[in-house]
Amino acid sequence: MLLLPLLLLGVILPGGDNEDVFQGPTSFHLKQISTFVNSTWAQNQGSGWLDDLKIHGWESDSGTAIFLKPWSKGNFTDEEMTELEDIFRAYFIFFTQEVQDRVNEFQLEYPFVIQVTAGCELHSGEAIESSLRGALGGLDVWRIQNHSCAPAPDSGNGGQNFCALMTQYQGISDILERLLSETCPRYLLGVLDAGKAELQRQGHPTSIGLILVAIIVPSLILLICLALWFWRRWSHRNIL
Repeated sequence: MLLLPLLLLGVILPGGDNEDVFQGPTSFHLKQISTFVNSTWAQNQGSGWLDDLKIHGWESDSGTAIFLKPWSKGNFTDEEMTELEDIFRAYFIFFTQEVQDRVNEFQLEYPFVIQVTAGCELHSGEAIESSLRGALGGLDVWRIQNHSCAPAPDSGNGGQNFCALMTQYQGISDILERLLSETCPRYLLGVLDAGKAELQRQGHPTSIGLILVAIIVPSLILLICLALWFWRRWSHRNIL
């Protein structure tokens, strides 16, 4: 009886060299929070996230990106990052002016906060899905996915008005499409590779071997103790 649990332990943990399974980040998203206090004052905040790890900030006064990690640029060149900064700087200016000019049309009342989240996510089979969505005061209003804009359920006229507005600015729509479908997936793969070492150190790898040890070994010890107890009783009865 003693051999059974020992053999079982040897089968489950033959060499103690079970590989760790690392579950790293799978998405990159830019988050925008725009606060409109009145018709003349607004503030835009921006940040970039790998899952829940913040790797970018945005300096609103100078209109420049803040790189919070040495590898935050991924495999993009300095020229490419400068071009993206120019795009986002122009976007924030345009966005602020456009919202302030259309407050009545969108039936907004000061003060209000608009949140925008844009990015892409890596799925199984290495397929990457991109999306962009906007919210007003924490409530979803619209979403761009699969090359089309759709109002969020229960968003009223706000979502419909925004999607109608997007059709009027084909140039902006084309830029958004390129950023979502081309730039973001390329950046996501590049930054995951550039930051791989740190991401693995900060992650929480799951060791299959340790899980098996934690669950099964106590049970095996109990079986061994029971086997010893029964064996001693059986031996003692035979002696008698």
